[in-house]
Amino acid sequence: MHPLRPILRPLLLLLLAIGLVPFTATDGMAADQLVVYSGRAERLIKPVLDAFQAKTGIQVNLLSSGTTEIVNRLQAEGDRTTADVFLTNDAGSLERARELSLLLPLELANIEQAIPASFRALDNSWVGLSGRFWVLVYNTGLLKPAEVRSILDLADQRWKGKIAIPNAGSEYLQAGVSVIKAVYGDDRTQQFLTGLRDNAGTSVYGKSSQIVDAIAKGQVAMGLVNHYYLYRYVSDHPDAPLALSMLDQQAGGMGAIMNVAGVGIVKHSRHVDAAKRLVEFLASREGQKLFADLNKEYPLHPDVLADPALPKRESFRAATVPLTKLGELREPTMALIERAGLR
Repeated sequence: MHPLRPILRPLLLLLLAIGLVPFTATDGMAADQLVVYSGRAERLIKPVLDAFQAKTGIQVNLLSSGTTEIVNRLQAEGDRTTADVFLTNDAGSLERARELSLLLPLELANIEQAIPASFRALDNSWVGLSGRFWVLVYNTGLLKPAEVRSILDLADQRWKGKIAIPNAGSEYLQAGVSVIKAVYGDDRTQQFLTGLRDNAGTSVYGKSSQIVDAIAKGQVAMGLVNHYYLYRYVSDHPDAPLALSMLDQQAGGMGAIMNVAGVGIVKHSRHVDAAKRLVEFLASREGQKLFADLNKEYPLHPDVLADPALPKRESFRAATVPLTKLGELREPTMALIERAGLR
């Protein structure tokens, strides 16, 4: 082996990830390799991709970045891209990629049988893989669950200085607010955002794990995160005084806010057959169980059970806003968030 190769390879991958070096077909990509552009944290998806690679022998090259950056990159690269698969943690971003004609519509009977239609694009250009719910995590010593029944309650002045929230760039925040906007309209959503901003004050975080940590330490009483952040935290801190509440379950309530991680095949993929095999694996019982076991997410395959530590799916209602609307709602939702002055 050339003595510089161990040094040059990590450097090249870093330059690829930040877009300073084009990732082109001349980089030695064989037919049994795939390039996955991923908006998910590497630790959450790599074990699943490794399982696919071990099962099929198809090498998966993972490029991780922010979801918005990836969509912009795919749009800029066009037919020059060597990306085969786009995988990310937000249906709104997947729908946006579909609207930009960046994804390939699919006709795969295995996918349609495995994943219900409500978790797929109308043309199957993206497929949901795992469900997550935006929940209220709270410190059991500082809050009683009955004190907050609806997400709209968090704008009440009584919670000033007692809540932590994600920052304005969070896809989870954007998707959640999009659902609220779809159900309650602009005026009520704007009032909610203004109250939430005032109550959170400086307790605005870039990472959901930081929100959970602040709640566990009693720095705030509660916060909004995807449900699995709680379970990851308590696996390392089993005595943490934490619990979660599925909001808006009262009569007339909109139901819990749901989003999905999902996947689509890039329109200009040079390895469509291998990419289809990856999508089928991720949607299969085997792939879905990995999401359930590794990440504490809700599998979307009806025959795969969620981790028993999670609230049983039949025990609560989800909001009925179609996931396909999240892309359409993103821009007007961002306008409301900016108008409210969330950081």
